[in-house]
Amino acid sequence: MKSARAKVLHEVAGRPLGYYPVKRALELGAAPVVVVVGHQAEAVRAALGAALPGAPLRFVLQEEQLGTAHAVLMARPALRGHRGPVLILSGDTPLLTVGALRAVVAARARRRARIALATMALAEPRGYGRLLRDGRGRPARVVEEKDATAEERAVTEVNTGLYCVEAEFLWRALRKVGSANAQGEFYLPDLVAMAAAGGGVAAVEVPAEEAAGVNDRAELARVGRVLVGRMAEALARAGATIEDPARFDCDEGVELGTDVTVEPGVRLRGRTRVGAGTLIGAGCILTDAVVGEGVVLKPYSVVEDARIAGGAIIGPFARIRPGSEIGEGAHVGNFVETKKARLGKGSKANHLTYLGDADIGQGVNVGAGTITCNYDGERKHPTRIGDGVFIGSDSILVAPVEVGDGAYVAAGSVVTEPVPAGALALGRARQVNKEGWVARRQQWKQRAASAPAAPAPRGARRRRQAGRAV
Repeated sequence: MKSARAKVLHEVAGRPLGYYPVKRALELGAAPVVVVVGHQAEAVRAALGAALPGAPLRFVLQEEQLGTAHAVLMARPALRGHRGPVLILSGDTPLLTVGALRAVVAARARRRARIALATMALAEPRGYGRLLRDGRGRPARVVEEKDATAEERAVTEVNTGLYCVEAEFLWRALRKVGSANAQGEFYLPDLVAMAAAGGGVAAVEVPAEEAAGVNDRAELARVGRVLVGRMAEALARAGATIEDPARFDCDEGVELGTDVTVEPGVRLRGRTRVGAGTLIGAGCILTDAVVGEGVVLKPYSVVEDARIAGGAIIGPFARIRPGSEIGEGAHVGNFVETKKARLGKGSKANHLTYLGDADIGQGVNVGAGTITCNYDGERKHPTRIGDGVFIGSDSILVAPVEVGDGAYVAAGSVVTEPVPAGALALGRARQVNKEGWVARRQQWKQRAASAPAAPAPRGARRRRQAGRAV
């Protein structure tokens, strides 16, 4: 992977690569599920624990990476007392389906074989072990590419690394696996030849798309598109409209209700859940969001770890940050940002506004350019706005502050004290008009052009001294 991270920690469709085979085994009903970890073991354990909270996983450590047979042998203490078949999966095969696992398990049981393995046919099987068959077409052994002859490398039926093995045979045979090969490792595929001696091998061909492993970041990207394509198709068949699956990104576990419409360029992450009839506009990004029914998310809005009630209208270009709760029928418009803010039913903040650590009642109108100043440089403070309040444009509410029910705040006000219910708050500086100032300024500019040393009018000089960006 050309990376400081272990391969199984690289993410695809919002989950670590190693999550997928573990999750499919759990979905099949495998119990217990044992994860053999080695490189960056603690990080892998933490990532899988976070991705599969509460799952009955057991972790065992392979301190020395001596090969796949050695890795499986490390799992024996965790499976002590287990008498049923053992299903063995590789951690870098995210496209495996429960159907493929079930087919391998069923083939072993049907043939009463010691081992069943999944194979796939590849026109260019570079890098894979080849399945060799005897004169009667029965599976005989697996040879790794580095140990294969030119004739053996021409075989196109390859081993996928998915096995179902009789437990008693597994532990007995693993003790006999040697390391006399090009890699100097203990190969798990050597079990095939041991089982074949007694005619006890079943081979099941599975689609190459399902069994392919990930060996670099280019392959990681390709399997990601396959996974997202599967999810897009499943969501569509469940009643959602995905307008362009090729321009849709979704993490495993996202839920969409019926009649949800998703425009191109949308990305749905984490544990996002979207209610029926909602429209998600082009370019929206939702992470761990809970969205009610009939919501309109206009293009390029970002929602993270927040809740949006039914009938709300968000965006375009709105940012709903963690801890925000947008009430039923509320409006959060273009270039409005909320953080840990609650907007009550029917409240509106339609333009160019920041609402942080704010509790806003029902039917409130927040004018364009309003800011809640929630941070004093050391601590965050709340702003509370009652029901039916009107906040004029370009107002600054310096927290902690409270505006009572039905109050008005005049446009351009700086509010630092509580506003009683039903009151009008004006926090502006006193306006001063300088009559004739423009004409005097023009005269000064004309004189300055011919006599650079001429002084500017008093008002113009003050303005220049106060700063050139006015």
